[in-house]
Amino acid sequence: MRLTSIEVTKHWYGFFLSLTTAVLWGILPPFLMLSLEVMDAVTITLYRFFVAGIFVFLLLLKRKSLPRLSALSRNKSIGLLLASLFLVINYVANVKGLEYLNPETVQIVMQTAPFMLMVGGVVFYKERLNRLEIFGALMLFLGLILFFNDRLANLFLSLSQFTTGVLIILFAATTWAAYALMQKPLLKVLTAKQLTLLIYIIGFCVLLPFSNVLQLMDMQLIHVLALLFCCVNTIVAYGAFTEALNIWQAAKVSAVLAMAPIFTFLSMLVAVNWLPQHFTTSDLDYWAYIGAAVVIIGSAFTALGRSKV
Repeated sequence: MRLTSIEVTKHWYGFFLSLTTAVLWGILPPFLMLSLEVMDAVTITLYRFFVAGIFVFLLLLKRKSLPRLSALSRNKSIGLLLASLFLVINYVANVKGLEYLNPETVQIVMQTAPFMLMVGGVVFYKERLNRLEIFGALMLFLGLILFFNDRLANLFLSLSQFTTGVLIILFAATTWAAYALMQKPLLKVLTAKQLTLLIYIIGFCVLLPFSNVLQLMDMQLIHVLALLFCCVNTIVAYGAFTEALNIWQAAKVSAVLAMAPIFTFLSMLVAVNWLPQHFTTSDLDYWAYIGAAVVIIGSAFTALGRSKV
């Protein structure tokens, strides 16, 4: 069955939006690490939500399309609150994990999140997987095993700083997948931008009592610029992600997002060479790099499988 021109356009637009998100999420960790030098994870997240919320509010105000809460039923309102809380927890936990793990490891562990989203799309939205997707998923897990080859014993047999970091990121991955799955029904009554605005507002209100906004005064120029990039990244990346879910299947989006680690590896190479006083080379062996490559290849197979559905 041949696809129409509109369907082809939607496919490639969905791919472009997903790839944009993958690139932005991939290069984000070095900037978060810079911000963490003088600001805690909760406060960083507060500023990201605040700046993103202001931007989306002004955009919707100009278009006269601010969300109407009256359009939400009781169940949708509860879903909105839960989706917002899941995203808040994901943001904070993901940044907190960088205090225990290097950015490359954080991104590789976070690849369990797109996989959970892919499975969730099958379970909750009846999306179908084919053999190529299943093969890609198996490669994803094989890649994870190879990536942790020399640290598997440490991961499972002791509660070290490394294990704590992995558990934090797994928790972040779980809450991200829950958020992503819960937001999809909300897009039936709200536009993508309206939904993100409400999530930012709720998230800001939740985070404010636990934040220290005065930490901004202790930041040097490099830290301010890093935080500003994190805020802009939030606007563009989650805007693209939400819109991608709106026009594309969750499984397709998750497959492309699994490519994010490659951009993290590249951005860390640049960061170590440009700012050696702030970044150090990660102690990954060859098997770890092979494992990361297998994760990316597995994701590519999965994406190829979904493109044929």
